[in-house]
Amino acid sequence: MATKDPTAVERANLLNMAKLSIKGLIESALSFGRTLDSDYPPLQQFFVVMEHCLKHGLKVRKSFLSYNKTIWGPLELVEKLYPEAEEIGASVRDLPGLKTPLGRARAWLRLALMQKKMADYLRCLIIQRDLLSEFYEYHALMMEEEGAVIVGLLVGLNVIDANLCVKGEDLDSQVGVIDFSMYLKNEEDIGNKERNVQIAAILDQKNYVEELNRQLNSTVSSLHSRVDSLEKSNTKLIEELAIAKNNIIKLQEENHQLRSENKLILMKTQQHLEVTKVDVETELQTYKHSRQGLDEMYNEARRQLRDESQLRQDVENELAVQVSMKHEIELAMKLLEKDIHEKQDTLIGLRQQLEEVKAINIEMYQKLQGSEDGLKEKNEIIARLEEKTSKITAAMRQLEQRLQQAEKAQMEIEDEDKKYLQEYQSKFDSLQKQISQKEKQLAQLETDLKIEKEWRQTLREDLQKEKDTVSHLRNETQQIITLKKEFLNLQDENQRLKKIYHKQEQALQELGNKLSESKLKIEYMKEANKALQGLVWLKDKEATHCKLCEKEFSLSKRKHHCRNCGEIFCNACSDNELPLPSSPKPVRVCDSCHALLIQRCSSNLP
Repeated sequence: MATKDPTAVERANLLNMAKLSIKGLIESALSFGRTLDSDYPPLQQFFVVMEHCLKHGLKVRKSFLSYNKTIWGPLELVEKLYPEAEEIGASVRDLPGLKTPLGRARAWLRLALMQKKMADYLRCLIIQRDLLSEFYEYHALMMEEEGAVIVGLLVGLNVIDANLCVKGEDLDSQVGVIDFSMYLKNEEDIGNKERNVQIAAILDQKNYVEELNRQLNSTVSSLHSRVDSLEKSNTKLIEELAIAKNNIIKLQEENHQLRSENKLILMKTQQHLEVTKVDVETELQTYKHSRQGLDEMYNEARRQLRDESQLRQDVENELAVQVSMKHEIELAMKLLEKDIHEKQDTLIGLRQQLEEVKAINIEMYQKLQGSEDGLKEKNEIIARLEEKTSKITAAMRQLEQRLQQAEKAQMEIEDEDKKYLQEYQSKFDSLQKQISQKEKQLAQLETDLKIEKEWRQTLREDLQKEKDTVSHLRNETQQIITLKKEFLNLQDENQRLKKIYHKQEQALQELGNKLSESKLKIEYMKEANKALQGLVWLKDKEATHCKLCEKEFSLSKRKHHCRNCGEIFCNACSDNELPLPSSPKPVRVCDSCHALLIQRCSSNLP
């Protein structure tokens, strides 16, 4: 027989122990069903096994006082290779109560497990074998393939949630001894564990179904609340629509009133203009007739009168300019009417498309009030113009009176002409002032037009915004429809899960009843086992169907052994009880054995 390398045997043993500890820790943690703490025995044994694996083949470092052989050196090297491990190293160094390097290494392992990065950190170490050669021998576990296998097994520990308190533990003085009794299993323990696993699986299913029901109930309640809020918002929007419609009707009535007022103002201005034209024509005719009767001696006066007529023509030109200004004002009024028509069209479009918005209608109402103020200002301007025309007519009448005085007093014409010229110059200055005022009014009208153009642009922007809001509301309604469909689907799923839950509750009740019956029958089974030692007792794992009815076993259809033949049957095929020779008490027997035993008893009878 060739002798094996003792270091290889040590590596294999440590690898097998690591496999057993990791597998046992994962299985026990999953069955435990909650976070692990530092008092959990399989977790303690895992740390002991990892400590032995890291210590295998570790080089001894000599110092002045003693020999030093710890695993803190290679673990401290992880900080240089893996930057995320700096936090663990810093926290381990800051822990109070840790005096030895071994205690720091144990704390490091616990923190790495809580972070679920132990496999990543150790993989960085195994890759850098040149650096590990400073701490380990060439035959060490961390330098061979067994170390890579253990690192691969450590990835499975990411499933476990651990909550370990490192501050209060005495990690320096702990003794790392492997407890092999945890990994040695008997047949009875295996059977009990299988039963416990089955019961735990059933309980897990029940808990899972209960959690699903809770989550579904919470989602249903949230959907109900969301639907209620949406209904409230819809009612509010409907109320706002009614208010907006009423406001639009009021605005239309006000627009009709403004149109009628504008028409009346235009009629009045036209009448005043016609009257002024007639007066000017009559005055001119009388002036011409009076001029024909003058003598040649007053040629200079005629010349002056011609100059005055020229001035009158200038005044008439000014009047024509004023008339043209009035025409322009009329055109501006017509443009305003067109704008009002366009605004009415926009209002109709707003009714059809944007009836759900209240704030914008209020802004339009305010802007219409501003336009009313502008119309009032324009009416005031027209009144001022009428006053100015009346002043001009009064000045013309004064001129006629002065002409009559000139016919009566021909000698004093020159002096009167001089006075008249002076008065006319003063009036001319006043007219120039009035013209400058009118130019200012024109500038104000132009600014009003610019303001109205800007207002139109703002209205267009508001229309676009309202269109966007309408599309957004449509998308929300589509989302509400989809949510309703999802809610109906969730209700169907809830009903289906409730049915499954009721079925599983019935199965659990039957299991509880049968377990209580099985406890009572354990004693009978022990006595029957004594009689059936010579028989072949079929195992539960081997039987999947009933031997008589050939139906498949399930949670509701349980397995039962016949105490006579040892085969496995369902409850319906083995609900008979008879006393056997081995046990005086009645024991469960299958239907075939029951018939055979009854036949034997009847044949034995005389």
